[in-house]
Amino acid sequence: MTYRTIRQRLLLSAGSTVIVSLFLAAAASSQASTTEAYQPNSALNDAPASPDSRPNAFQHHFWEALELQPQDAWSTLRDSFQWQEKSLPADAQARVDKWIEYYRSSPQNIAAITERATPWLAWITQQVSERGLPGEIALIPFVESSFDPSARSHRGAAGLWQFMPGTGDALGLVRNGNYDGRLDVVTSTAAALDYLEMQADEWYEGDLMLSLAAYNAGAGTVNRAQRQAQGQGLAGDYWELSLPHETMQYVPKLKAIATIINNPEQYGVSLPDIHPDPAFAKVQLEQPVSLAQASQLLDVSQSALAELNPGLLNGSLDPRSAQTLLVPEEVDTQVLAQLSQSNSTSLASTSTPSVHRVESGDNLSVIASRYNVTQQDLIRWNAIERPEALKPGQLLTLSGR
Repeated sequence: MTYRTIRQRLLLSAGSTVIVSLFLAAAASSQASTTEAYQPNSALNDAPASPDSRPNAFQHHFWEALELQPQDAWSTLRDSFQWQEKSLPADAQARVDKWIEYYRSSPQNIAAITERATPWLAWITQQVSERGLPGEIALIPFVESSFDPSARSHRGAAGLWQFMPGTGDALGLVRNGNYDGRLDVVTSTAAALDYLEMQADEWYEGDLMLSLAAYNAGAGTVNRAQRQAQGQGLAGDYWELSLPHETMQYVPKLKAIATIINNPEQYGVSLPDIHPDPAFAKVQLEQPVSLAQASQLLDVSQSALAELNPGLLNGSLDPRSAQTLLVPEEVDTQVLAQLSQSNSTSLASTSTPSVHRVESGDNLSVIASRYNVTQQDLIRWNAIERPEALKPGQLLTLSGR
């Protein structure tokens, strides 16, 4: 049994124990209150309450206990934070405080980003919690992409977790003319969490802050900085390393936004209401389906489906690339079953596009692999004289026609 499995079972057991304890505590309190009510000199007997005017002790303590349970996604997230109570050296805390002041100076930006997080936060928090990771990890998309699953950087990174093409390929995120797994929130989240855990275990003895630095700058950069720090007699934790500027700010940013979300009232920030349950359902499909067809079948707007499925580049799902369609969680389950069991091959057009628009980070090798053609053919079809000098926005034909 793995550490993760043992932890999950302990958490489930602990959760059950808490619930049972709530009932027992409420019952015990009720019994104690009843006994006290019959004491000859009890103050309770001086002013007896009408049985219809207030709840008995059991009801009072039971509902009071229930009110302590998480009521929204933010409460669930806060309960999973693990780094908030850990003190930092003064210089490290100063780096965090600088970003707290930066974020609190623009509360409208936080409001906009957390609003974009609405469809995703509860589900991502759930995934992070199931792995026993600190809840702060669920806020990485805040730092990486401002919670925009369609975000693309000038360097070629894409998606909620901002994977570069090569890293996405190495982690098995499919990319072709119809689908980009880096933009798929479900697959990219799993890949990001796998990557963080893998690097923490392989290089940093489980230290997730060092793994976060490697996520941003690469393990080689972090490992060199750590060896340099250790050569100076330091322990070599994240806060002691000399790293590229962006990486030096990476964990302070994450910790700062977690600090604000942990106590938004203190920092004058208003967070949107987000239900504690995931906002979408997953449908496994074995046949192609277009978002237009799914929209009609499910009676859901096509734009809503597109927002939940940004990885579907051409507005259709091809099971050869992706098998999961995300739909709003309120969709009728019977209709979902109908969609998932459909054997119609006419639901979607999955034809390969005739041209490709070059994006930042593209090269001929990536494009050729994406469309299952050769680099030589691309060069010949497009009369390319300098293959290394592709420009973003350039259109390439994908056939000899």
